Amino acid sequence: MATANAAGREMSNQQVALTERPRGYWRFSRAERIEHFVLIVSFTVLSLTGIPQKWPDSWWGDLMIRGMGGIEMTRLIHHTAAVVLIVASGYHFIVVGYKVFVKRTPLTMLPSFQDAKDAIQTLAYNIGRAVSPAKMGRYTFGEKVEYWAVIWGTVIMILTGFVLWNPILVTRFLPGEFVPAAKAAHGGEALLAVLSIITWHVYNVHVKHFNRSMFTGYLDPHVMEEEHGLELAGEGVMTPPDPEKVRRRTVIFAPFAAVFAIAILIGVYFFLTYEETAITTVPRQEIEVYVPAEPTETP
Repeated sequence: MATANAAGREMSNQQVALTERPRGYWRFSRAERIEHFVLIVSFTVLSLTGIPQKWPDSWWGDLMIRGMGGIEMTRLIHHTAAVVLIVASGYHFIVVGYKVFVKRTPLTMLPSFQDAKDAIQTLAYNIGRAVSPAKMGRYTFGEKVEYWAVIWGTVIMILTGFVLWNPILVTRFLPGEFVPAAKAAHGGEALLAVLSIITWHVYNVHVKHFNRSMFTGYLDPHVMEEEHGLELAGEGVMTPPDPEKVRRRTVIFAPFAAVFAIAILIGVYFFLTYEETAITTVPRQEIEVYVPAEPTETP
């Protein structure tokens, strides 16, 4: 019952936030902001420890690896951040399931034909061919692209990372060519993710507008009006669900969530402990110069 009441209060707060402006418009809960912070930290650590391993013989790659305590420590930090990302991804999946099944939250993050129309109108407005920008709802087409890119990229990184971490197990069931293919895909996807974050995400949330909603929970009024006009007009307002229905759906959902969480933890344990022959970057070779056991006299 406490969970149901909390869900009702959260949705009521969202309704009030669209009409009152004490600090802006309420957008993200504390749990969502913590989840985003964990994603920031794990992604940053993975990038800083992974990209140098892609180019270990470069001067900057070697410098970064030595600065982190050597290649073994770099790999340990990288693997730890990978585990955090896997657990956070499992948590996100459970949260999405709770929102959709228990709270009946609309699937506003799913792409639609309207997103394509919004993208075309936004482009037309930016080049001066439209008199007004597109009015969008809870999430813009750009935010949806970013979200699904993160989902897709995370799946690719986890699958290829598993191959690199457990190559002997994988080659029992798949051809050996999958291992170098996974290594290439892992490094390429990592580079793509870093570049997209720097060139797209950082620009949209820190340069175009300094979006503080993931830190404070509130979105500035002018950003809300410019980018989420339809939600502001009432499209995104939800009626609080019946607490009794929420309670009944929670009872049904909880066992499935628990089983999934246990499966994630078992999978992570298996991921970490099954074998120790992880594919690594090629270390520098030390070549011994031939030295005779006994010096010979020069004639």
